[in-house]
Amino acid sequence: MTKYCEKIGRKGLLVALLLVAFPFISTAQKITYSEAEREDSRRTDFEIIGKIGENILVFKNNRNENAISVYNQDMKLLERVKVDALDDRWINVDFVPYTDHVWMIYQFQRRSIVYCMAVKLDANAKRLTEPVELDTTRIGWAASNKLYTTVFSDDKQKIMVFKINNKNPKNFLFTTLLFNGEMQLQNKHHMSMAMEERNDFFTDFLLDNDGDMVFGKFVRKNGSDYITNLELIIKKAGEEKFTTRDLERKDERVLDEVKVKIDNTNKRYLFSALYYKQKRGNVEGLYTVIWDKTADSVLREQMLTFNDDLRKQAKGPDANLRIAFNDYFISDIIIKRDGGYLLTAESMYTTSRGGTFNRWDYLGWNNPWSSPLDYNYWSPYYSPWRSPWNRYGGSAATRYHAENIMVLSFDKDETLQWSNVISKTQFDDETDALVSHTLMNTGGELHFLFNLYERRTLLLNDHSVDAEGKITRHPTLKNLERGVEFMPRLGKQLSTNSILVPCQYRNYLTFAKIEF
Repeated sequence: MTKYCEKIGRKGLLVALLLVAFPFISTAQKITYSEAEREDSRRTDFEIIGKIGENILVFKNNRNENAISVYNQDMKLLERVKVDALDDRWINVDFVPYTDHVWMIYQFQRRSIVYCMAVKLDANAKRLTEPVELDTTRIGWAASNKLYTTVFSDDKQKIMVFKINNKNPKNFLFTTLLFNGEMQLQNKHHMSMAMEERNDFFTDFLLDNDGDMVFGKFVRKNGSDYITNLELIIKKAGEEKFTTRDLERKDERVLDEVKVKIDNTNKRYLFSALYYKQKRGNVEGLYTVIWDKTADSVLREQMLTFNDDLRKQAKGPDANLRIAFNDYFISDIIIKRDGGYLLTAESMYTTSRGGTFNRWDYLGWNNPWSSPLDYNYWSPYYSPWRSPWNRYGGSAATRYHAENIMVLSFDKDETLQWSNVISKTQFDDETDALVSHTLMNTGGELHFLFNLYERRTLLLNDHSVDAEGKITRHPTLKNLERGVEFMPRLGKQLSTNSILVPCQYRNYLTFAKIEF
């Protein structure tokens, strides 16, 4: 490993040439590796904070040690800054990054009190402010201590920290704290929400640029796959109450997991879900509803039925078209400036010695009741991403599969403009770290990065989709150093033309900056 690190240090930048999807133009693609730090192994928990100033910051947790590694643009380690000296027994940490600083919002417990704190850090991970206490909660011995959730707006001028007390399962108590970009408290509100015991579910919680909290609430009777009573819940920035709006459907359909996206430019909320005709049926198409915030009403609602052409694209002409979308999950929604949007979905499933899990085995786990030991406070940290992965712990008997990626483009009137499929077949045993993909948006194109085996060597591939739906397969991104494996789905975009991707080398964790 030492020779590997020295080699990386001497060369600095490792370059691979590839063509991009602009006619008559070619660029040099630059891949820059960090040296492995002896504290970091494959089991290191980490979060890529992003590009702050001229540096790149990565938070790392090794057991009870928390630190931020500060890299320069050549991925050379400038300093490893320990941050857990601020307080003992950290529970969780979130980051709100800006161009020249980052807010670190963390939780820790002292005796029976959970503290939620914030501190401002510069590009070198050094304090610009002293830690500020945002809120505290006294908890019992059996309660979960992961209490606070942090969300922030796209423009990062609004930050919300909230907690949900579910001691009474029929009446959840919300506490929300809204801050501006300087973490100055704008308001603190307390609200209650009636719940149907063990049947009510939430979507992800989002915050728009006006400081309004947005999420969906729906019912799954007895934890089944059947969704009823889909509602839009809005908590306006200056109001101490929830506004509830029914999202009526044209006709009865069985909805899958619901995704929510905010269109701040046009002041709209987009709800999307795959749907079936009957309980435990096959996926028939895509349900979408657009809520107009200004008019306070449904702007558009659509049931797009997947025809045979789409099904052939998704699974191949020789597949059983009837079940073509049964293992697809919505992964990303990208809003266009004119109100249109792009939606991507990936085929993902697991197999084991006991058989293949279907999508109904994976649903029903995004609700307040999936939290173990959580007798007083609900927390989304216990609600895993609703995909085939994360429900079951990795074992030698579990194989993770990630296959084709479907890309759909809609105009502002929700008319399907084009569709296309990136074909791939991936699988790995015990872990999902090396499968699936990451999405990089360069403005004119979407780049999909994922690993594929070629001659028994795992290589990073780059496929791009342009504004017209044309797919370009770029020359393979090779590992360049034998044994280095990319973990693309855990990467994070740093700028319009660069992305940071974690890597494995033997038992070490490293990072690669890829510039397009």
